Amino acid sequence: MGRAFQNRKESMAKTSDQKAKVYSKYGREIYVCAKSGGIDPNGNLALRSLIDRAKKDQVPTHVIDKAIDKAKGGGGEDFDTARYEGFGPGNTMVIVDCLSDNPNRTFGDVRTCFNKVKCKIGGQGSVSHMFDHSAIFVFNGDDEEAVLEALMMADVDVTDIELEDGKVTVFAPNTEYAKAKTALTDAFGEVEFDVDEIQFVAQNMTEISGDDVEQFDRFLDLLNDLDDVQRVYHNAEY
Repeated sequence: MGRAFQNRKESMAKTSDQKAKVYSKYGREIYVCAKSGGIDPNGNLALRSLIDRAKKDQVPTHVIDKAIDKAKGGGGEDFDTARYEGFGPGNTMVIVDCLSDNPNRTFGDVRTCFNKVKCKIGGQGSVSHMFDHSAIFVFNGDDEEAVLEALMMADVDVTDIELEDGKVTVFAPNTEYAKAKTALTDAFGEVEFDVDEIQFVAQNMTEISGDDVEQFDRFLDLLNDLDDVQRVYHNAEY
């Protein structure tokens, strides 16, 4: 059915400054995840997934361990989640997820990114109603019926299953993440997931071209350069 979700970039940032930003974003996210859900990856599936993703992105082990140790100590920074929505170049829809210790600063920084490309940040719910907040799992497989049966036996509320080029993609509501992942590993053993994330998936894509493409790429670069920005979701197609 071809739902468009955003694959993790396989290539790491090339400069040391870019790598430092990537490591910092992962360190912050791992710290918050471990602090809120527990430092044991076996009991905190979200943390285990995050660590696996960090390792695939070549984040050094000492960065991961430092973030978990900081969470173990109980003190440290007090980060809050913040989500901003708005319309980007070419009338695209954009959701920006942040972790911030100063929401006023973060809001100002994100709004400046919108302003620099002559776009406006919107209010809460202005575009998120046009996205599905989904748990997504992609792994090797050739029998979508068996996957669906395993999930249904575990009473998982499956949104969609796709099979293409030897890859099974499972979509479920974000609230079903832990149940779905447990059902898949119980049924098929230690599955190696290509994608194991919670994302906002656009219900409809907006095709952009010409100057809008250049502006949109600039917009993404501006957002991703902000330390507080963790993920950017959009419906741009180009």
